[in-house]
Amino acid sequence: QVQLVESGGGLVQPGGSLRLSCTASGGFFSAYDMGWYRQAPGKQRELVATITNDGDTLYADSVKGRFTISRDNARVTLYLQMSSLKFEDTAVYYCKQVRGSGDYWGQGTQVTVSS
Repeated sequence: QVQLVESGGGLVQPGGSLRLSCTASGGFFSAYDMGWYRQAPGKQRELVATITNDGDTLYADSVKGRFTISRDNARVTLYLQMSSLKFEDTAVYYCKQVRGSGDYWGQGTQVTVSS
């Protein structure tokens, strides 16, 4: 059974930093592409960053240069290092695992950027 558990969200001031983690169960973590997505109130879920099983990364224009996605296959964990946070980064952040059988999502972690 695939389970993804996000952590690391919280309240941060503009310009601050947070690191999100997503720990996976279900086996073969290193074989799958992973991603971070977010959903702000009243808006659709959007891509933040993805990383392939080979480590290739892709970022939304809005986070390029500020966020870094990475993975530790030994720890079966996906990370999102977020820096220079802005008000508009406030959202629930979800991790996703892409398998041949379908996409699997975590429950999300709230990130609030506020002064």
